[in-house]
Amino acid sequence: MKKAFIYLHIAIFLAGFTGILGLLIKLNEGLLVWYRLLITAVTMWILFGITKKIQRIAFKDTGKLFGVGFLAALHWVTFFGSIKYANASVALVCFSSVGFFTALLEPVLYKTNIKLIDLLLGLLVIAGISIIFHFDTRYKTGILLGVISAVLLAFVMIIIRQFVQRINAETILTWQMTGGVITLSVFMPFYMNLFPSQYVFPDLTDWLWLLALSWLCSVLAFQLSVAALKNLSAFTVNLSYNLEPVYGIFLAFVFFNENKELGSSFYIGLGLILFSLILQMWRIQQKRTV
Repeated sequence: MKKAFIYLHIAIFLAGFTGILGLLIKLNEGLLVWYRLLITAVTMWILFGITKKIQRIAFKDTGKLFGVGFLAALHWVTFFGSIKYANASVALVCFSSVGFFTALLEPVLYKTNIKLIDLLLGLLVIAGISIIFHFDTRYKTGILLGVISAVLLAFVMIIIRQFVQRINAETILTWQMTGGVITLSVFMPFYMNLFPSQYVFPDLTDWLWLLALSWLCSVLAFQLSVAALKNLSAFTVNLSYNLEPVYGIFLAFVFFNENKELGSSFYIGLGLILFSLILQMWRIQQKRTV
């Protein structure tokens, strides 16, 4: 059990490094995501193919996972765009709004009742983001991209739930990454026309950061999470992942001194968001123990 918790928090810590690497890689957000998805997809096909963890799935499911992959790719493009236009801390604060959009969109898509408490807790997060948005105008574009990123991820998380009961995680993620890189490849010429960049091919340093992003923050983090699930409940794992933005912001403070760039409005907004996350974790834990 102790080893499982260690695996889980290493995975979350690695996921928190995503924002840091987004700042270190000089490619624009579209190219960054394309290279990251390509490396990750190829690695997963080799790794999970050798270990025979990829299941045969119906063509219909493949098509749906390609669609989910495209939404996930757009999520990452807007997430890294948020980092480029603002900073890692602001992007990760916006990332925290995923729970609100999930609580809002899931009942609409599956025609169930909206849970008022989830909506209220989510509104606390939105209030925190709004405070930062209105009082620190430097980051408006980054915040807008970050919120769009959170909406896209909410859609991904809602849609992916229909697969998890009948298809293993390795198969889902491999096809999702593959769908992401293929569909993004189709749209990249249009993207590069809208957002031209002279820096198209990574240099050696960028290749090293891209490999770290793909192998450590994606493949290894996923493997550690799966290993943790063998001894921990999905509830515990999902609840613990609420710490990902907290880890990421802490790392941004340590490596880039972003705390010196941020005004009081950021900390007020962050305080509301952390308060919401604590209440959510406490509420779920209480419900779990009843």
